[in-house]
Amino acid sequence: MSRLRVLAAMSGGVDSAVAAARAAEAGHDVTGVHLALSRNPSSYRTGARGCCTLEDARDARRAADVNGIPFYVWDMAEQFHASVVQDFVDEYARGHTPNPCLRCNEKIKFEAVLDRAVALGFDAVCTGHHARLASSPDSTGRRRLVRSVDPAKDQSYVLGVLTSEQLSRAMFPLGDTTKDRVRAEAAERGLAVADKPDSHDVCFIADGDTRAFLRQQLGSAPGQIVAPDGTVVGSHDGSYAFTIGQRKGLRIDRPAADGRPRYVLSIEPVSGTVTVGPPESLDVREIEAAGPVWSGCAPPSEPVDCLVQLRAHGEVYPAVCAPAADGVRVSLRTPARGVAPGQAAVFYDGDAVLGSATITGTIRSAA
Repeated sequence: MSRLRVLAAMSGGVDSAVAAARAAEAGHDVTGVHLALSRNPSSYRTGARGCCTLEDARDARRAADVNGIPFYVWDMAEQFHASVVQDFVDEYARGHTPNPCLRCNEKIKFEAVLDRAVALGFDAVCTGHHARLASSPDSTGRRRLVRSVDPAKDQSYVLGVLTSEQLSRAMFPLGDTTKDRVRAEAAERGLAVADKPDSHDVCFIADGDTRAFLRQQLGSAPGQIVAPDGTVVGSHDGSYAFTIGQRKGLRIDRPAADGRPRYVLSIEPVSGTVTVGPPESLDVREIEAAGPVWSGCAPPSEPVDCLVQLRAHGEVYPAVCAPAADGVRVSLRTPARGVAPGQAAVFYDGDAVLGSATITGTIRSAA
C-alpha cells in the first residue's frame, strides 16, 4: 500500500486510539483529530464513556502522544447540533425513531470531517469502527463495506449510510480484530485507555434520560393512550416519549382483558394518540423506505434477494428488495417485529453491505 496522508478521528476511546496506532505503524502519515461536538462539554455525558466530554479530548491527546502523531481539536459543535441533535429531536416529534450514531457517521465523520480533510490534502479518514472494506466482485473497482470479524461489535449497520465515494476514502483498521484483542493491543502499546469502558446510549443526553431530554426540547404535549378499538387506557405528556414496539414505561391505567402485556403499535404526533396492543400486532411483512444509498452495488432495476438489518445489532431477515417510485419496497420472508419509521434498513449480500434506506412505513401481517 502506498503511503497516504491519513486523518485519524480520535474520540478518546480505545478503538480509535488503536486504529490510529495501526495506521501510523503501517507507514502512513497520520494526524490525529478530536471532534469537539458539544456547545457546552460539561453538559454532555461525563465519566469514561469515550465520547463528547473534555476528559475524552484529553484521553485522545494522550493517545496521540503515545502514538507519536500530531494532534488537533476541531470544533464541530454547530454542525453536530444541526445535523444530529436537532435531527434527533425533530424525528421524535414526527413520531419516528432515529439513530443518532448513524446520523453522526453520515453527516459529521464522513461528510463534514471528510470534506474538510480532503480540502486540507488528506487522502483518507481513519476511524475505530469495527467493520471491514473489501474489493467489489464486479469490475467497478468500488470498495464494499463488510461486517467485522467480531459479530458482537460489528458496526457495519451504522456505517451503511455511507456512499461508495466516502468508502473509497475511509480506513477501518480494526475490522479484522476482536474487541478483546484491541484492548490487549492497547495495553501492549502503553495506551492508558486500554480498559476504558465503551460509550453507550446517546452521547448528548447527559443523564441518559431520553424522555426528559425530549420534554425539555419539545415541551408538554398531553395525549391519550388507546387500545386498537379506540378505548382510552391511559394518558401521556408527549407522544415523542414513545417508540414503536415499546413495552416498559407505558403508564397504562388498566390491564388488558387477557392479562397480556401491551406494546406501542403506532404513534400519531398531530393528535398525540399512542395506540397499544398485543405483540403479534407488531409483526411486519413489508417495509417502505426512502432515500436509498447503494454503496456495494449498482442501484437495482429489478427485485433482488438480500438480507436486511433493521436496527443496530438487531436480527437479520431474508428479504426481497424492489425499486419503487419513492425509494424501495422490502418484502420480508419472515416477519419482523417493532419496525419504526426513521430507522435505517441496511441491505446485505452475505456479510457485505449493498446499501441502505430510511424506513418511512410498514405493512403489518395483521393488516
